Amino acid sequence: MAEGLGVKLPLFVDPTDGAYGLHKDIESLAQQNLKMIILTSPGERIMFPDFGVGVRNYLFEQNTEGTQNFIRQRVQEQVAKYAPYIAIEELTVSSPDSIGSLPSEKDQNRLNIFIRFRVPGANIISNLTIPVEI
Repeated sequence: MAEGLGVKLPLFVDPTDGAYGLHKDIESLAQQNLKMIILTSPGERIMFPDFGVGVRNYLFEQNTEGTQNFIRQRVQEQVAKYAPYIAIEELTVSSPDSIGSLPSEKDQNRLNIFIRFRVPGANIISNLTIPVEI
């Protein structure tokens, strides 16, 4: 019988785990949970209508510092509510530099969400970067 902490997404058949691939460590499971919180839109998850940041809902919003601050605040609220075992140490929502332009010019169609987090109960510190095209 396969042993693991949770199912890896997207689902796939794993020859060693059986029907689905499984997370074997807390770090990869925490990273997946953070991605799910950030990418899931509120109302998308059954029985949890408030779950998720829904970063893609900001597709047609202006890519301003105010919007980035709002997304940062939503991430912090959602992690505190749905993944309280994760402590966020650093959270940055920013636009990357435009490719092939001056260093001071930002790409207004992209966001990078960078999270440095720890799982205190397991003594784990890790980083996660989620690039989002808006």
